[in-house]
Parts: sequence; structure tokens; C-alpha cells
Amino acid sequence: MSYRNGKEILPENVLSEIQKYFSGGLIYIPKSDQQRCSWGTKTATKSELEKRNREICDKKKKGASIKELMEEYHLAYDTIKKILYR
Repeated sequence: MSYRNGKEILPENVLSEIQKYFSGGLIYIPKSDQQRCSWGTKTATKSELEKRNREICDKKKKGASIKELMEEYHLAYDTIKKILYR
């Protein structure tokens, strides 16, 4: 995210209206709901976590203990439980 001067991008009437409420500082204007992406859609993180969680469930079904899964995946007891009982 980069800084942009309001004088350069906003019409004068919009700028003066904003200045009535907020002037002389930085303001963040979020994307509209139509432009927003859901978490994990721009990277492979979401799919990697889903794959890892499936592996954890499969290993538990094959007899692995929660302690073994904790050590293998370096996750806390509660995290493993959440994955298994989701």
C-alpha cells in the first residue's frame, strides 16, 4: 500500500467533503466488498493447510496418537484436536 495525495486523485468537492471530517492526517480507505478477496486466495497457504489437515486426519485414522501428530507437525494439542474434530 502506498501513500497518495488526495489532491491528485479526488475531485475537489469530494476532497473538501472529506476535509470536513478529517484533515491533515493519513486515512485508510478499504476496498469495496466486491473487490476484496477471501483469505488465502492469492497464495497457496490455504490449500497447503487443507492438505496438511487432511494428512493429520488420515494419520489419526491409521492409529497415530495426538502426541505423535503434535511432534510431527509441531502443533499444540488443542490445534490438533480442532483439526481432528472439525
